[in-house]
Amino acid sequence: MDSLLSDRRVLVVEDELMMLLTIEDMLADLGCTSILAAASVEQALKLVKHEDFDVALLDVNLNGTRSYPIADALAEHAVPFLFATGCPGPDTSNKYSDAPLLNKPFRPDALEDLLTRMLAA
Repeated sequence: MDSLLSDRRVLVVEDELMMLLTIEDMLADLGCTSILAAASVEQALKLVKHEDFDVALLDVNLNGTRSYPIADALAEHAVPFLFATGCPGPDTSNKYSDAPLLNKPFRPDALEDLLTRMLAA
């Protein structure tokens, strides 16, 4: 597979197992070779500290906790990220209101398009 997503390392932060498995399958089908997952802010922050990523996908709401501290850590490491949410409309009350956003459930082509644009920038 010859695309911007081939051989990429991706962090997926998602607390719903079925959604996580679906996203992992989508990313693998797109050619991403290393997909690391976390279900909480704490788990994700440890991964960001000890691993290198090309891009990250963050569920906005992790069991009632917002994923913004993860976004902060990724920004410090210059890792592009997008948010995914099942809630209608973007949350404009945070400093990441302009970050790319996917509404769940999303299609593989929507994920591919957004990740490709992020990595090409």
